[in-house]
Amino acid sequence: MSEKGRIRKMFPGGNTTVGPKFLFQYIIRPDATRIFIIKGGPGVGKSTLMNAISREMVDKGYDVEHIHCASDPDSLDALVIPEIGVALMDGTAPHITDPKYPGAVDEIINLGEFWDESKITPFKKEIMEINKKGNMHFETAFSLLKQSRMAYDQWKWYVEESINKAEYNRISRQLVENILEGAVPNNHAAPQSRHLFASAITPKGVLDYKDTLIDNDMKVISIKGMPGTGVKELIERIAQEAEEYGLYTEQFHCPFEPEKLDMLIIPTFRTVVMNSSQPYHFDPGKLEGLNQIDEVDLDICIHKDSLNEYEEERADAEKRCHELLEKGIEYLAKAKAAHGAKEKYYFQAMDYNKVEKKRNEILKRILSYA
Repeated sequence: MSEKGRIRKMFPGGNTTVGPKFLFQYIIRPDATRIFIIKGGPGVGKSTLMNAISREMVDKGYDVEHIHCASDPDSLDALVIPEIGVALMDGTAPHITDPKYPGAVDEIINLGEFWDESKITPFKKEIMEINKKGNMHFETAFSLLKQSRMAYDQWKWYVEESINKAEYNRISRQLVENILEGAVPNNHAAPQSRHLFASAITPKGVLDYKDTLIDNDMKVISIKGMPGTGVKELIERIAQEAEEYGLYTEQFHCPFEPEKLDMLIIPTFRTVVMNSSQPYHFDPGKLEGLNQIDEVDLDICIHKDSLNEYEEERADAEKRCHELLEKGIEYLAKAKAAHGAKEKYYFQAMDYNKVEKKRNEILKRILSYA
């Protein structure tokens, strides 16, 4: 391989409005070639090891997937090399990933072997206190995010009550037909789908990696509309129809409403369907080199006169939704700071020369599967 590989970025879970949500089972298929589960405490170098291996593989021309941590988006929870079916995964709390097929597929890499415990135990009290403080910040953050969701649901309700359902159904039906035109039902193929997050509520704000998941030759269908116009429900309908045809799909969930979809990729049709609306916004028009972007605006389904009757209440709910979301993000940042304070106790106790040696061993193993 001569050209550098491509990096796709996503999240395996999120700090959502219904609490922590994880989809670790979709990082890689359980029948992968090899899954390295990396154990060890905070600050031992798990993410650094994965990033280093990623650079090596990208330089050799392999595409990789960076699975980022929503609570620390600069760190990796996993690295996937799809072409050879290999993944490296953080196996420490809150991930707690254990081998499903020990020896046959999975194996544990314990970086905790390379720390000097005598340099950690003197700080037991400090570590436990930091843990307690970090947990309290997380609990506060999730409480605020849940309150934000309540305001969002109120905002959404006013819009839902003002929707022209006949017009919405007409647009939905036409869009589904256009996207799946030419699809042939495959009754023998079990529908396969992969579920992850393309965006996340993080200590740095709402981060979005949709741009890394879209190829220039893909057709992008951008659906926008106020909460309550049925944007996510329409994406879900398209996903369900695609599955009924036996098509493989990548389904990316919404961090604000994790039970709903924010984006759908149908690789066979080179088609992306995405949510481009509030409470956060992604504009596919900013992506360079895209061949085709079609916009669908569901706001045309709103009876404006009906919605205007509740405009004051709707605007208040929208304002509270954003304010509580920002406050929740502040406490996620405090939780991350506590985690960073804990890492220093492990960092100073590690023998990173041994970690580097282990990294080289793992890289050699990975290349043997190529």
